[in-house]
Amino acid sequence: MSFARPRLFPVLISLLAGSTSLAGPAMAEGEVNIYSYRQPFLIQPMLDRFTAETGVRTNVVFTDQGLVERLKAEGANSPADVVLTVDISRLNELVTAKVVRPVSSPVIEANIPAATRDPQGRWFGLTTRARAIFAAKDRVPAGAVTSYADLADPRWKGRVCSRPGDHVYNIGLISAMIAHDGVDKTKAWLEGVKANLAQKPGGSDRSQVKAIKEGLCDLALVNTYYLGAMLADPDQKAWAESATMLFPDLSGHGTHVNVSGMAMTASAPNRDNALKLMEFLSGDEAQRLYAEANSEFPVKPDVARSPLVASWGTFTADPIALTEVASRAGEALKLVNEVDFNEGPGS
Repeated sequence: MSFARPRLFPVLISLLAGSTSLAGPAMAEGEVNIYSYRQPFLIQPMLDRFTAETGVRTNVVFTDQGLVERLKAEGANSPADVVLTVDISRLNELVTAKVVRPVSSPVIEANIPAATRDPQGRWFGLTTRARAIFAAKDRVPAGAVTSYADLADPRWKGRVCSRPGDHVYNIGLISAMIAHDGVDKTKAWLEGVKANLAQKPGGSDRSQVKAIKEGLCDLALVNTYYLGAMLADPDQKAWAESATMLFPDLSGHGTHVNVSGMAMTASAPNRDNALKLMEFLSGDEAQRLYAEANSEFPVKPDVARSPLVASWGTFTADPIALTEVASRAGEALKLVNEVDFNEGPGS
C-alpha cells in the first residue's frame, strides 16, 4: 500500500504491519479524505481540477487490498469521506459491510444512469469497461467468435486462456450470465470453457494477451482498458498488436460491462465536501479526465470517449442493472468451485 500526497491528512500516521494507517478523522474545513483502490495517476488530475474549482483540498490514501476491513476496523473514527474502487463486487462489499451511507443528489442522479448506480444511493458508477474477448489476429478468422458462448465450443479446445475464475472480473461476467441464462446453463458453459483451456488459469488479464502473442492460446477474456494500457507500454505493445479485441454477445443482451465507482463512507467527517466531490466526479469534465486516463468509457452518456476508445467502434452493452449482477456473485463463485475451474483442463 502506498500513501500518496500532495497533502497529508492532518493527523498522525502510524505504520502497522507494513501499511499506512490514519490515526483519526480530519475535521478541518476545506478538506475531503479519500480511500482509493485506483492508482494515483488515474485520479490525481481530476482531484487537482476539483481543488482548483472549489478550493477544497483532497487527501488520499491509495490501497490495493483490505479496504473494507480497514473501514470496519476504524469504525466511527475513520477519517475517510469517499471511497473510490473498481468492480460491482467490490462496491457491493462496501454495502454489505455497512461502511457506506446513502447519498441523495439530484446532480449525481441526473448524470449517472440508473443501471450503473445503487437505487438507495450507496454507490455510483463513474466509468465502465467491457469484458472483451481478445483473439489472435493470425489464427482466429474474422467472425469466428461473436459471443461468450463460443469460448465453450469444442472447436477451441486447448486454445483458450483465462485468469482464475474467482477473480472479480470473471465473477461479474458469470453473475450476469446466471441472471440471464440460469445456473444450469452457466455451469455447462463454465465446464465447456474449462475443457478448452490451454493451461491452468492464472496471472492477470495482460498475461493472457502475452500468452496469445507467444502462441500458447488464441482466445482470452480481457477487460477493454488493458488494450490502452498495453499499447502505451513499449514492452507490451507487441502483445496488444497480436490480438483483435472483440465485443462478444451475452445471450442476445449485448456485451457484459462493469464499473469503477464511488461511495460516501458511513462515518464521513466532511460530508458536505464529500458530496461536492462526488457531484464533481459525475460531471462532464471529471468524466472525461477519468475515463481518458485509463482508456475506459464515461458513465455519463453525453461525454465523448477519448480518441483511442472511440477508435474501437461501438457495441451494445448489456443493460442489466449492476445490482442484479452483484446479487448473483455468491452463486457465481459457487459454480466456479463446483466445476474446479481453477484446476484447469483435465482436472
